[in-house]
Amino acid sequence: MICGSKKKAYLKSQNLKILGQGKLNGIVKINGAKNSALVLLASSLLTNEKIILENIPYLTDIEKMGNILKNLGVNLIDKNDQLEIDPTNISIKELPYELVNGLRASFFCIGALLTKFGEAQVPLPGGCNIGSRPIDEHINGLIALGADIIIEEGIVKAKIRGNKNKLHGTHIKLKCPSVGATETLIMAASLAEGRTTIENAAREPEIQDLCHMLNKMGAKIYDSGKETIIIDGVNKLGGCTHKVIPDRIEAGTFLIAAAATSSSITISPVIPHHLEAVTNKLQESGSKITIKGNSISIKSKEIKGVDIETAPFPGFPTDLQAPFTALMTIANGESKITETIFENRMNHIHLLNKMGARIKLNENVAYIKGVKTLNGMDLIGSDLRSSAALIIAGIIAEGTSNIYGLEHLDRGYENFELKLKKLGIKITREFNKSTFEENEFKIEPKSEDISNLRAA
Repeated sequence: MICGSKKKAYLKSQNLKILGQGKLNGIVKINGAKNSALVLLASSLLTNEKIILENIPYLTDIEKMGNILKNLGVNLIDKNDQLEIDPTNISIKELPYELVNGLRASFFCIGALLTKFGEAQVPLPGGCNIGSRPIDEHINGLIALGADIIIEEGIVKAKIRGNKNKLHGTHIKLKCPSVGATETLIMAASLAEGRTTIENAAREPEIQDLCHMLNKMGAKIYDSGKETIIIDGVNKLGGCTHKVIPDRIEAGTFLIAAAATSSSITISPVIPHHLEAVTNKLQESGSKITIKGNSISIKSKEIKGVDIETAPFPGFPTDLQAPFTALMTIANGESKITETIFENRMNHIHLLNKMGARIKLNENVAYIKGVKTLNGMDLIGSDLRSSAALIIAGIIAEGTSNIYGLEHLDRGYENFELKLKKLGIKITREFNKSTFEENEFKIEPKSEDISNLRAA
C-alpha cells in the first residue's frame, strides 16, 4: 500500500539469507512492469484529469516517483491494487535534488512539464551505477521541438523559445534508440503544435505501453513499436484508466532461476512475445518452454553453454544479462556474454568468481567455462540486476549465502524473496535494528501471507 509514514527501514541494514541447492516448483504471479509504470506516472502530468493506473508494482522506485508527483501537488490515492492520480492542483516548480537523486526515470518529467506548462526545471538524473547514460538525446530532441535549455549547477532548465506557448512539431533522428529519450520526446510532442516524427526510436514494450495510454488520453500517436514513431500534437489530454503491462524482466528472472536449478515453474500473466529473445536462449541452452495464452512454463534439466549479446528490443535485454550470466556459470561447456548497451554492467563477474565460477572478463565480454557448482558466500549487490544474479547464484550454490545490497533489489522486484519462498526456496530477509526517520510518501511492505498469495 502507498500511504504516509514517519519511518522507513534502511535497506542497507537488511540481507537475504539463502540456503543453497534448492529447487523451484509452482506458479509465479508476475507484477506490472516497473519501467512502464514509472513513465506512465510521469505522463499523468500531461493532463488535469484523473488517471487510474492498474497493476502498479510496489517498489521503492515507484515510491520515489510518487514522492516527486506529490511534491508537484499531485494527489495519489492507492486502493484495491490500483493507483488513482489526481493532478488537478499541480504547480510547476523545481524538483528537489533529494527526491530525484537515485531515480533516473525522474528526468522523464521534463518532457511532460515543458509541453504542459511551457517550462521545467529538473535535476540531472541518478539511478544504478551501470555506466554512462547521457541525456544528450533528450536535450537535443527538446531543443528541436522549440525549447531553450541551459544546465546550471546540475539543474536542467527548459523553457519554450520566444513568445510561443507551445512546442512545435519537427523531425527528430535519434543517434541511438534510447528508451528514455524516446519516452521524453513522445510526451513532449503529444501537446506540441503540428506533427513530430521520431526516427530510430526505441521499440521496447514499455514505449508501446506509454503510447497506448496516451492515445487513451486523447493523443494521436502512430506506429509505436516501429523504428519511426509519428505524433500529431493535440490541444489537451484527458484522464483514463490503464493497466500496466506485465514485467518482462521479472518474468525472465524467474525463468532463468528455474533453468539454473533444473526446476519446473509457470509464470503468469505475461506477454510471451515480449520475452521471445529470452525464451529462445533458454530453449537453446536445454530448457523446454511451453506457451499457453498469457503463461509460460519451463522445464529444465541439464544446461549447456550458449552465447548471448545484449541489444535493444527485440534483442536480448541488458537487464537480464547478469541473471543469465549466473545461469551460464554452471552450464556444460563454454559460453560468451557480450554487453553492448552499458559499459559498466559487469560488476557481478568478480563476485561470481568468488563463489567459484570460472569467468574471464575482457572489457564488456565475459568468457565462461561452466563449473559443477558454486559455493555460498556473503556478497553485496552493486546494482539492481546484479543483485538478482547473486540471489540466483546463492540458490545454485552449496551452503549458505547472505546477499546484501537490497536497496538495489527492492527498486525492481516486489517481494522477490517471498515469491521464491513460495516456490520452495529456503530464503529469509534478515533485519537488524538500524532504522532512520523519514517523513515522506511510503510503500508499506505487504505481509508474508498476502505476498504468498500474490506469488501463487
